[in-house]
Amino acid sequence: MGLIILCALTLSLQAKEINIGIVMPLTGATAAYGQSALDGIKIANSMQNTLKNGDKINLVVVDTKGDKIESSTAATRLVSQDKVIGLIGEMVTANTLQVMRVAEENKIPVIAPAATGDKLLNKKNYSSRVCFMDSFQGSSLAKYVFSKLHYKNAVIVMDQTTDYSLGLAKAFEKEFIANGGKILAKLRVSSGDKDYKAIISQIQKLNPEFVYLPIYYNEASLFVRQAQNAGLKLPMGSADGVADETFVKLAQDASEGYIFTDSFDYNNPPTKLSKEFIGAYSKVKGSKEVPNFSAMGADAYFVMFDAMNRCVDNLTPACVNDKIHQTNNYEGVSGVISIDKSGNATRSVVVKEIKNQKQSYKDLINP
Repeated sequence: MGLIILCALTLSLQAKEINIGIVMPLTGATAAYGQSALDGIKIANSMQNTLKNGDKINLVVVDTKGDKIESSTAATRLVSQDKVIGLIGEMVTANTLQVMRVAEENKIPVIAPAATGDKLLNKKNYSSRVCFMDSFQGSSLAKYVFSKLHYKNAVIVMDQTTDYSLGLAKAFEKEFIANGGKILAKLRVSSGDKDYKAIISQIQKLNPEFVYLPIYYNEASLFVRQAQNAGLKLPMGSADGVADETFVKLAQDASEGYIFTDSFDYNNPPTKLSKEFIGAYSKVKGSKEVPNFSAMGADAYFVMFDAMNRCVDNLTPACVNDKIHQTNNYEGVSGVISIDKSGNATRSVVVKEIKNQKQSYKDLINP
């Protein structure tokens, strides 16, 4: 008994505190994404925070305010001052690129929970993600609306100021046409636009069977409300930019019937960890309705924690990075995730529909 206590005491004395840096938009235009992901990361950390060797994992959180420069500054501070072993963040592609630039320069692994831009990981060695790429979610929805919902023509409304929107629009168009569909028009908007009446009028004249809006929740919610006011009643859909509950809160009943691609559905937990996480989330939040971005934030943390655990005998950023890139069939919160040498994840896409102002599971598309 005395020997066991002595061993435990020795382990606790040898144990270190290891920092993981969390770079999130907690204020600003995309704050809903960052706050949701941070909830997931914090709960994941409460579930798994001690490595096999007894080392304790701390989270050091910095707000990017949804800004490119702030994202770079935050990542730099975490690496230089807080000596983090790894980074998680940001949420949108443009800001994540800034975090990755710092990570690459300093050879510190970074995992993006939700940055889906196709070219995000080009020529990167220390960067990875747990989400799918835009080309996969864009093409998946195009195939789905053509083959399953039988819409033969569509209009695309894209944000000309974001790579996210342009990438999704391109992927949707390519796949929709390849399946035999017709794109009647591609209409351009810009982030921060408030008035969509002219665009809505153009869509009314074209009268498509489906409208694809690969834009973020602020603009999408305004668009659907103005469409409703103008009497435009057409099936519409987006990507994961509307996956946050804030879209429904802002759009209200104008969101009814809206479809979108997502990564996770709390009513269909795909793994053991998924069920455990929903239980832990429910205790903290008083609800089992885990948002997509909370699940993705949690998965970024769990994948990094798993990699660190496989490096306990050599806990360096280089080892952690190697193990992240060797992730194979990891049973995460949002599903089974594999990460290749380039840092890209292979995983499924969930299709959802808004029913009675709630996100409702519709279908699953496997890679």
